[in-house]
Amino acid sequence: MDQTFDSRMMRIVADYPPEGQILDVGGVPVHAVVRGTGPDVVLIHGASGNTRDFTFDLVDRLADTYRVIVMDRPGLGYTGHTRAQYAQITATTSDTPAEQAELLSAAARQLGADAPLVVGQSYGGAVALAWALDQPLSGLVTLAAVSNVWPGPLDAIYRINGSRLGALTTVPLISAFAPRTRVDAAVEAIFAPNPVPPGYTEAIGAPLSLRPISLRANARQINTLKPIIATMVPRYGQITVPTEILHGDADTIVPLEIHSARLVDQIPGAHLTVLPGIGHMPHHAAPDAVVNAIGRAATRAGLR
Repeated sequence: MDQTFDSRMMRIVADYPPEGQILDVGGVPVHAVVRGTGPDVVLIHGASGNTRDFTFDLVDRLADTYRVIVMDRPGLGYTGHTRAQYAQITATTSDTPAEQAELLSAAARQLGADAPLVVGQSYGGAVALAWALDQPLSGLVTLAAVSNVWPGPLDAIYRINGSRLGALTTVPLISAFAPRTRVDAAVEAIFAPNPVPPGYTEAIGAPLSLRPISLRANARQINTLKPIIATMVPRYGQITVPTEILHGDADTIVPLEIHSARLVDQIPGAHLTVLPGIGHMPHHAAPDAVVNAIGRAATRAGLR
């Protein structure tokens, strides 16, 4: 199994290498893709994702107007953990949204983006909100963002993969033997009820999320998110930058009524756009609406 596993991991990295540069941010590697010219816009991807989710299509739509910076979140793609020693990350702790925002903000400053417009999708929306609470930025756009406390427990697979036992048992098995059909089904579920764009699954580098470091990081980040969100909610009133919120009314992964329908009243001056028939991936299913929202935020922030 060891040879099969090592061969598969090497093939994944060979097939989906870093798209951009690797920055050293206080000893932590941060993978960043920079394209275009103009006001700085930072894009933050969701759970199990990487920079390719945005470079597949959205970056090209923005690069004529903005300097677009896309970064892998900690533990995913080619970015390391926010903490110096991985052993410090346990089943009950993780790279928190605030820690992720601090790391990515420092990386953006290395690239000369001192106060960018920040866009976050899904879990990346929680990181964008944490950025708005504690780090410098000019404006905020959230896409199907996790922003409020939801009812009920998480799926068992996240609890298992995030545990110490799961990290030693189920995670290596999934990494070694998960079939392509499982990846395809997971991607289809994320996009539902909208179709997966042709070529997306191949381009996104979905196998990158099957590496043990990413499986563990993703599970632990999701496992620990709910109580962290509970501490963030009372602070949303402190966000004063122009804020645009986009959410599809067909999103069953991060439901509109639990999250963005509340967030619009929690951030002063925020504007909510509800996208009829759109699920959890508005940047693919309704890209023009996303580009327009970024434009509104940039205009409100005086960036153009």
